[in-house]
Amino acid sequence: MASHRRPKQPSRARVTVLTATAAAAVALTSQAAHADPKPSKGEVKSEVEKLSHDAGKANEQYYGAKEKQEKLQKEVSALQDKVARGQQEINTLRNGLGSLAAAQYRSGGIDPSVQLFLSSNPDTFLDEASALDQLTAKQTETLGKIQEKQRVLAQQRKEAQDKLGDLADVRKTLGEKKKELQTKLGKAQRLLNSMTAAERTKMREDQQRASRSAGDRVELGTEAPASARGAAALNAAKTQVGKPYGRGGTGPGSFDCSGLTQWAYAQANVQISRVTYTQVNDGVHIGRSALKPGDLVFFNNTEHVGLYAGNNTVLHAPYPGTFVRYESMNTIGSFQFGVRVG
Repeated sequence: MASHRRPKQPSRARVTVLTATAAAAVALTSQAAHADPKPSKGEVKSEVEKLSHDAGKANEQYYGAKEKQEKLQKEVSALQDKVARGQQEINTLRNGLGSLAAAQYRSGGIDPSVQLFLSSNPDTFLDEASALDQLTAKQTETLGKIQEKQRVLAQQRKEAQDKLGDLADVRKTLGEKKKELQTKLGKAQRLLNSMTAAERTKMREDQQRASRSAGDRVELGTEAPASARGAAALNAAKTQVGKPYGRGGTGPGSFDCSGLTQWAYAQANVQISRVTYTQVNDGVHIGRSALKPGDLVFFNNTEHVGLYAGNNTVLHAPYPGTFVRYESMNTIGSFQFGVRVG
């Protein structure tokens, strides 16, 4: 007689393991099917340029904060010196006031009418009384000076304290911008490292060659320069086409955007400030239609600066990873205004 036993069912634990394994296999297969493909060289280049552009803005903000920090430190030191000198003046006046009080004490502190009655020589007494009146008047004047100097000293101390607060804020901003800059540059470098050394070298050489080639082809027109100094600054900057962007670079080996404009004007014997946020105040503001070769041109909330070269073209140091080059104003960013350096 045949046996009719029910087939043995797999244990629940075994079913769970098999199910989990199958699910994992499906997930891995799905991930493999949808994994992001390795970016092309063009995509890497585009992303590096974007990150480098952002790093260029952070660079200007960093050096702007650094310059403000140095200025505040000088102002705080000057105020602290004033406070110290003011306190010394007050101490000197107080010492003088003590001498006047001692002179009054030596007079005996007796009522003047009684002193006159007791004096054997009324003429001498009247001379002494007159001198005492002068001492009292001088004492009153000294007290007034002390009160005024104390008021000024209190103002100076408050101003110094406010400046120290500003300095702390600027130092915090400086640290934040430095961190942002390092993060952007680090990410860009990691992308570059995904390329071979030969690919990186070729990309850099292509960019430098393109910068110089654009300089040879650029049509600047025949616009008259803003001034003799502006023309000299622009001519100096032209000799730097093809030089690399360098963070904090002020030439002649490398430049950041404001480092190039400062260097160019220095060759024309004109000293302008170091960063975009202060270069905006180094001349008269003008609109786009009034631009002439040699004028400073500012973009992107004054985070970038270049030299107007004529025919809607700017000569500038764009951002990390690029080279000094000519570029259409239409492709740089949001134009803010021009500055004509006096």
